[in-house]
Amino acid sequence: MQYFSTNNKNIKADFRQATLQGQPIDKGLYFPETIPVLSKDFIANIRQYSKEEIAFEIIKPYIGYTIEKSVLQKIIAETVAFDFPLVQISDAISTLELFHGPTLAFKDVGARFMSRCLSYFAKNAARKTTVLVATSGDTGGAVANAFYNVENVDVVILYPSGKVSDIQEMQLTTLGNNITALEIDGTFDDCQQMVKDAFADKSLNERVLLTSANSINVARWLPQQFYYFYAYQQWNEEQPPVISVPSGNFGNICAGLLAHLSGLPVKHFIAACNENDVASHYLATGEYATQPSVQTLSNAMDVGAPSNFIRILELFGHQYRSLRTVLNSYSISDEITIETIQNVKKKYGYLLDPHGAVGFASLELYQGLHKRSKGYFLETAHPVKFEVESIIGEKLELPGAVKCLFDKKKKSIAMKADAKELKEFLVNG
Repeated sequence: MQYFSTNNKNIKADFRQATLQGQPIDKGLYFPETIPVLSKDFIANIRQYSKEEIAFEIIKPYIGYTIEKSVLQKIIAETVAFDFPLVQISDAISTLELFHGPTLAFKDVGARFMSRCLSYFAKNAARKTTVLVATSGDTGGAVANAFYNVENVDVVILYPSGKVSDIQEMQLTTLGNNITALEIDGTFDDCQQMVKDAFADKSLNERVLLTSANSINVARWLPQQFYYFYAYQQWNEEQPPVISVPSGNFGNICAGLLAHLSGLPVKHFIAACNENDVASHYLATGEYATQPSVQTLSNAMDVGAPSNFIRILELFGHQYRSLRTVLNSYSISDEITIETIQNVKKKYGYLLDPHGAVGFASLELYQGLHKRSKGYFLETAHPVKFEVESIIGEKLELPGAVKCLFDKKKKSIAMKADAKELKEFLVNG
């Protein structure tokens, strides 16, 4: 399998090169030359397969010969070593819980897979690889946990000061060793732009071996397909599901769309957005324009320039009408997010996190127009990671993975939203 840059199809790389480089030098994103199509027998008999077997069947065409079979199987086993339950909430709505991993967020899957691939690729490298990543919340903790003490790899995480939850901040700032957290005076978009500028800086890349752990990296993006197949394995309805995906940087829903084009039965996708509605506006009007991000309760989705939207356009040949047949989007306010959390807790006894609430509300809006449709939304993180106690008026019991964080000391370095200052730090340490 070869990957090309979305900015220049003549720039190509295999999976190893794309993983190590993270992003092409022209600031595009790596994209697979072909979309593998799974056999109809595999889909029809998916209940017969284990999680590991499903993941291996999905990912092997993308890996090619860059990782030997036994190593890839071990990487997969460690990546999906927790549950992905599809939980029914009402007659028409279920949720795919993706918070059962070590950092209680869906990004554990991509981060664990990438960390193990990168460790394999970097073990014989002449110099250390530096993973450079921007986070709007959950990515930072997942990447920090997945790469902690990985040999020959240093991790530098940029996060917007005051714009992630307390638990999210503790998860990415309390490890130390090979994990460094940079607290940026700005927004997530500023952090993401600093990362992109670093990858496009030729002189910097000659001095520091950089790669990314954001979903711009194919090793982070592609394995997110796994849990869509796990959900279908548990789906008990005759008709395929409508899937509502809380969307910020659009890597997650892009992976779902890729899975669908590879053979996963899906009736329709919904990009569930908060008040950062760039994609919602595009899908409603056909006009795409980035905008400054605004801060919301669902902070991991506070993205005004979603990187992976270009991959979604590439999947559909940049044909607006083709994309609209598969995907639409809703923008959910903080007010509706709060009401949804309260109403679902009261009516069904199920506690949503703010991102899941955006997904639930969007699915309800769709079902209001399509009365007989049934589907699920992705509950992308555990509610305890966010400010939901004040919303429901109850105290939440902290999981063990969170309790231990309160005994640790925050370690971060304050930095302006300045590409030159980041470059100096990466070169001089």
